[in-house]
Amino acid sequence: MKATQVRPTGVERSFGADEIIVTKTDPRGIITYANEVFLRTSALTEDEAVGQPHNLIRHPDMPRAIFKLLWDTLAEREEIFAYVVNLASDGAHYWVLAHVTPSFTPDGRLAGYHSNRRLPEPAAVHEIGRIYARIRSAEQQGSGRSAVDAGWQALLGELGDRTYDEFVWGLTNGARR
Repeated sequence: MKATQVRPTGVERSFGADEIIVTKTDPRGIITYANEVFLRTSALTEDEAVGQPHNLIRHPDMPRAIFKLLWDTLAEREEIFAYVVNLASDGAHYWVLAHVTPSFTPDGRLAGYHSNRRLPEPAAVHEIGRIYARIRSAEQQGSGRSAVDAGWQALLGELGDRTYDEFVWGLTNGARR
């Protein structure tokens, strides 16, 4: 399945608040492990998921600037928390609060990435959806690299003097009040 071949249906899918979506990838982002929650929520079989690039679930509403931040952070061998909307193979979408960390071999080489995703609070999804729409709008003013740069500037404008981590945790904690 290629995400670009799947058309979003507008149907939102969810998973249990006590469930965790787990995937592991190699350093190139190829899925090496997917748990049952991931498979069920993404409407994929294990054979359809394992061996495929993780971006097979990329939703067209996700700003490219957020993936730039994700990959830049992981390249610095740091973890990241991010709100992400994913696209299932049947066109449904689902929001997650993702925690992505690099994994290392005993001798310190990058072995891949581990991602745990939890169900986000609806208020946080509502707010991040509005912010991502503004970033996507900026990205649509350009193409290729200039689109990513425009989205990046829009993201920085949304963050103000906060880091993305501070922004995410402020949103998460604010949503739980």
